[in-house]
Amino acid sequence: MRSSFCRLSFALVLVLAVAVQAHAQLPVPGVEPARDVPGAHEMPDPAMEYKVLFMVGAGPKPTEVNPALQAVARYVNTLAKAGVPAEKRKIVIMIRGGIDMILKNDAYKARNEGKDNPNVAMLQALAKAGVSVRVCGQAVVGMKLDRATILPEVQVDLWAMTTAINLTLKGYARVG
Repeated sequence: MRSSFCRLSFALVLVLAVAVQAHAQLPVPGVEPARDVPGAHEMPDPAMEYKVLFMVGAGPKPTEVNPALQAVARYVNTLAKAGVPAEKRKIVIMIRGGIDMILKNDAYKARNEGKDNPNVAMLQALAKAGVSVRVCGQAVVGMKLDRATILPEVQVDLWAMTTAINLTLKGYARVG
C-alpha cells in the first residue's frame, strides 16, 4: 500500500512539474492563455498556420497597458498552450491609433506629463514571442515623431491601410 501511495505521489508531482514548466514556457510571460472550456468545439489546431493581423488603436486609459495588446498576448499564449508551434504563429500587430504607445520611455514621458509608458514591456515581450509589431507611418509623420524615439521592436510601415490590404491579400485574417 505504501509503495502504491509513493508511486501515486511521484506521478502527481511529475504531472504538476510538467504543468508548471509548460506554463512557464508560454511565449508572453505573465499573461494567462484563455481558460479551458470542457467540451469546447472550436479549438486551436496545431496543424494549421495562424496568420492574423490585429489592428490596434488607442486604449481607454493611457496609464495602463493597452487592452488590445493584452488580448494579442493572450491569443499567442493560447495558441502555444494548444500546441501550435511558433513557426505556425504568424501574428502581426498594426498600431494605427494612440501611437504614443510605441515610444521609448523617455520620449513617452516628455509627451505625457512625466508618466512612464505602460506598454513598453508588453510590446517587447510580444516582439520576443515572434509577433511583428508595426505602426502606421502616416501617423508617425503626422505626429512628427523622431524615429530615434520609437522602440526598436517596432517596424514603421508606409500606411496602416497598405499593411492591412497587403496582409489580407496574403491570407491574413484581420481582427479589429
